[in-house]
Amino acid sequence: MSAWLYVAALLLWTKSGGCMEKMNNSNLIEFIAADFYEKLYSGKMMFMYFECGGSPSISLFLVELEKAADVLEDYGVLVGKVNCNKEIVSKYCLEDKILQTAFLFRNGKEFLSFDLDTVFDVNAIVSEVLFAILRDEVRYVHTDADLLAMEKSVRGMKDIALGYVSSLGTQEHRSIMETAFVYGSKYQFILITGGPVLKHLGISSSSPSARVWVLHCRDHKALTSTKSGRCPLTRMRKLLSTLNLHSFLQLMDAPVLTETHEDPSKMPPQFPYKHVPQVFLFSHPETKDMDKETAHRLAWKLRGLAQMVLIHRGSLAVQTLKQYNVAYRLPGKSLEYLTLHSIEEVLDLFTNEDTENVVEREEEEEIEDFEDENIFDQLDDEVAASVYLKRGQELDMDVFTELNTQNFHSVVAQSSLTVALFYLKWDAVSMAFLEPFVEVAESLLDADIDDVQMCAVNCGEWTDLCAGQSGTPDPIPFQPITAFPAILILRPREPAQRYEGMLSSQALYRFILLSRVISPLELNDADIALFMSGAVHPDLPGDTVDKVLGLFDTHSHPGLSVFVETARALRGKLLTGLLTDGLALKRASDHKADLPAVLVFPSWRRDRSPSVLPLPSSAEELTADINTALLQPVPELTVATLPSVLSRGKTLLLLFVGEEEDEIGQKQNKALVGELKRVVEIGSTKMEKYLPCWIHLGRTPAGIDVLGSYLGSVPPLPSLILTHNPSAAEIYQYPPRHPITAASVLQWLRRVEQGREQAAGVLGEVSWPPVAPFYDFLAVMDKNDPSSARQQLPRQGREEEGEEETREEDGEVNGAETETVEETSVSKPTPGPNQHTEL
Repeated sequence: MSAWLYVAALLLWTKSGGCMEKMNNSNLIEFIAADFYEKLYSGKMMFMYFECGGSPSISLFLVELEKAADVLEDYGVLVGKVNCNKEIVSKYCLEDKILQTAFLFRNGKEFLSFDLDTVFDVNAIVSEVLFAILRDEVRYVHTDADLLAMEKSVRGMKDIALGYVSSLGTQEHRSIMETAFVYGSKYQFILITGGPVLKHLGISSSSPSARVWVLHCRDHKALTSTKSGRCPLTRMRKLLSTLNLHSFLQLMDAPVLTETHEDPSKMPPQFPYKHVPQVFLFSHPETKDMDKETAHRLAWKLRGLAQMVLIHRGSLAVQTLKQYNVAYRLPGKSLEYLTLHSIEEVLDLFTNEDTENVVEREEEEEIEDFEDENIFDQLDDEVAASVYLKRGQELDMDVFTELNTQNFHSVVAQSSLTVALFYLKWDAVSMAFLEPFVEVAESLLDADIDDVQMCAVNCGEWTDLCAGQSGTPDPIPFQPITAFPAILILRPREPAQRYEGMLSSQALYRFILLSRVISPLELNDADIALFMSGAVHPDLPGDTVDKVLGLFDTHSHPGLSVFVETARALRGKLLTGLLTDGLALKRASDHKADLPAVLVFPSWRRDRSPSVLPLPSSAEELTADINTALLQPVPELTVATLPSVLSRGKTLLLLFVGEEEDEIGQKQNKALVGELKRVVEIGSTKMEKYLPCWIHLGRTPAGIDVLGSYLGSVPPLPSLILTHNPSAAEIYQYPPRHPITAASVLQWLRRVEQGREQAAGVLGEVSWPPVAPFYDFLAVMDKNDPSSARQQLPRQGREEEGEEETREEDGEVNGAETETVEETSVSKPTPGPNQHTEL
């Protein structure tokens, strides 16, 4: 049977395109002439080499070209070669100079040629190709006059990222180009390799070290702070690498000075500035203006080195002793309090030799940790990596009660509401969630909420309890736990309710606060106003709470049980109320509804105009109807709303907008979302199969990776994508840089439906193969079972052979494990270009 599978695989390979050959599973493709011209006229950007003969130097270049193919794929560039020894391609296989030249093709034409001496390794290839692509975005200046002209051209609009490299094609050059590809719309990138402009920057022309500066030209206040009128600049003090440059630009986006009335001990570093030193200055009410001016001057001197925070004394929250006027915190260290007398003394903290040695040692330790953890990251997912990084962190486990078989019933009976976490110590997600679970327990204590108790069960130790076996006559009020971590809401003498929300402290805390409210609440005339305000707890603003109101003519109405069952199922997610008799009749009349009726008040609908739902025959139908009514017509797509959006099974008309830099940006994004709403209004019934939605990349940064995976690279924003069509896998992109208006979007959708638009990509099939050979547990089991005669067969064949048997025993077939043992030797599969698997 294995021989037949091998022959079938060979036939499929030859029929699906013997024209293209992957080299060692890389993205370097060998083309024949016909395929080269087909790709060329498709408009795809291509970096090509035409191989004629062979030599050791050419062989080395091809090795580097193969490495570059994997990198440039992320930027939408197809890398390949044509073997002129097998087939002649006119013009490119007939000239002797072709042997020492590589070509970049764009829009079906030769765009640029590169001598092989300039693209000698992977760094040189990637940097030169990206430099060519970004030639209009990344400028080159030689003199100070050129730089001054650039400053004037972007003044009040953009900051400048100015990079100096001693030569092109280096690792540093590549880092600047890769960063420019991501941040090009936010910064004006400038590259210099020497010249008189270095004198203005105070750098010797013979300096071999690469440097980066940010010129603050966007902020008018910064411009007026310099006597020369030139843009003030901040130098990046770390070694130039893509990661360091990315972190540096993030720090440049942070406020120069932050003011607060909180104590420094209550202000831990926030993402993405957790690895940035913090400096705190304390202000006094009588010298407030002078202290603020001093802090602002110091903040500019520390720009790029530390985050500056001004603490205003006078608030009870500031508990630092008055004898201290400065505090600072190095990454990973505790707060240090000082009494200093000048700005220079504060600067000495970050410029003297001792502190520099501390920072250098910390950076060396970070590099060593990264090298140790890099292997780990390749072997497991991000959650496991996060747990590994926090392996030394101590959690306060005393804030919740450990449940076991003996104390379960007695502990649950002590409180009207018990939140129980079921976890395994060897499960990465369980251990990652322990920290936010502890945070919720601490928040409940701080809020003096004493009717909720937090508990946890280690299912590795108490397997009988997690399996739903108490060992006592009292039954366990839940089914066996089969997925970890699991959170159950337990109430005495009631079935358990499973928490199905996000595993974050904010989401769970909100769920608990709402779970404390009886569901449904039987309301009288005096209670209605309080119910509609959504006032549950000071930590939970009423205008963020969804509300559902059931209207019935009598308490004995047969449909009331359906509503009560639905209300209990939705407890913790929203507020549910119940009106009967005359009050129900009056409320139904106000909203022109017939009894019985269900009124849904979404929190996003500020006018309090409800959706009126008829009462279906089952709680499942009513729950689905309520969830649909709560979803906005043009919802913002976030991690929290993603499941409900995808559950509707519609084609997504997805708008990606960038993070607003100012009020103008906010108005532009609001106008774009408004155009999406107009698309729904104008399109009417034609839009029923589409679900317009949008992603704010500032609030949901993961959207950047999603957009890049759709198109192969991140296009200019805003970007409108048509994706997740239930009947097709193609992805379509609204014409870039074309104004997004309701009328033009509807015309574009019509062209897509008529097949007159070319797809920009294809959704990839979701596959979850083992990330490393020793994670391939089926293969390990076969290897350790000498009696298995089937271990020589590819696993796909084994699954086909035992499919019916597996269905009978387990009730389902694991169709995801279809890779052969040989295939799992690759660490991770790389999706093809423009194939998306994130959502």
